[in-house]
Amino acid sequence: MNLSDTIQLLKECNAGSKMAVSSIDEMLDKIKSEKFRAILIACKEKHSKLGNELHALLNEYREEEKDPSMVAKGMSWAKTNMKMAMNDSDETAADLLTDGCNMGVKNLRRYLNDYPEADHRAKKICENLITLEENLSEELKEFL
Repeated sequence: MNLSDTIQLLKECNAGSKMAVSSIDEMLDKIKSEKFRAILIACKEKHSKLGNELHALLNEYREEEKDPSMVAKGMSWAKTNMKMAMNDSDETAADLLTDGCNMGVKNLRRYLNDYPEADHRAKKICENLITLEENLSEELKEFL
């Protein structure tokens, strides 16, 4: 176990979890289908729960949380609002969220590779986040 790898992995996962919650929040009021909205609310709750676990672990190490980069948040916001302005359907929302899930999985897998000496708790939370993103992407297929 390497403390630096552990802290960095936790911070990246924390930022990713916050980004997911923010993206879901941004999209919820645009969703027309009650089933779609329920899926997003459940996923948001799971991300929030993992975010709380990440926060607790970072506190154990006396480390600060990491927020998503302003550039990433800004680009996500711009893309979402532009595409939804052109076509505010659930299909467009599902497409945007699926892209976000895929990006999240790609980044989280890269962080697992970048921080191979992180402790098992940090790796497990990262894997749980990956599973959440993969599951959401799968659930969204019916809305594409």
